[in-house]
Amino acid sequence: MEKRTPRPGGDDTKSHYERPRGGGHLTSVFIIAASEVVRAGLETLVGSDERFTVTGSAADCEVLAEAPPPDVVLLELGDASGINFAELRNLEEAGTDGDAPALVVLMADLREERITDALDFGVRAALPRNSTSGEILAAIEGVAAGLIVIHRDALDALRDVNASTAVTAVTPSPSSEESLREAERLTPREVEVLGMLTEGLGNKEIASRLMISEHTVKFHVSSIFAKLGASSRTEAVTQGIRRGLIML
Repeated sequence: MEKRTPRPGGDDTKSHYERPRGGGHLTSVFIIAASEVVRAGLETLVGSDERFTVTGSAADCEVLAEAPPPDVVLLELGDASGINFAELRNLEEAGTDGDAPALVVLMADLREERITDALDFGVRAALPRNSTSGEILAAIEGVAAGLIVIHRDALDALRDVNASTAVTAVTPSPSSEESLREAERLTPREVEVLGMLTEGLGNKEIASRLMISEHTVKFHVSSIFAKLGASSRTEAVTQGIRRGLIML
């Protein structure tokens, strides 16, 4: 017998029947898109994949505050979505006991500052709105596994800005020069740790892989934050990508 999973909400909110499937944990996905047509298309795409179960959908973020957090939130940011990045902070805090949903965002605007804003607000995957079905499903699987996923087009936007800045910045400000010097002084071990932060690894996992203590890992992470001017792991990864310290 099919089991119905109730979800709160009004006319623009749907709850779904979960298909009985055998074997393994299914990644639960909640879909948010202002357009009913887009929502329906994403529901069909994700729901047809045996790795995932769609637990609901809505036109905005508010419904998630009243519902058990899914593993992943797939959010389509269209031109008229009415959703801003400040609302993403609410999604990040929707989880309990630190179990916040991983955010996958489909973006119409791939300017560098928009991508950076998204990552700063806790987004784990940034993709263009016209991404292929395979790319969207791969991103969901990646963030569910703890990875940070950046589409090649989004990465190109970050790199293009860096290249343009390098060509046009004839006289860098003292603060910019100091920032670049600090980034260049990352030790080989710190670069290695930064790469593992990109993989979404925690301190314990990094310590195990490098065969060092967690205390030493914390020291390296703190040093990376200071040198890159970052206040979070996501921001450190973003800065590492922008400055060419991380090879994806």
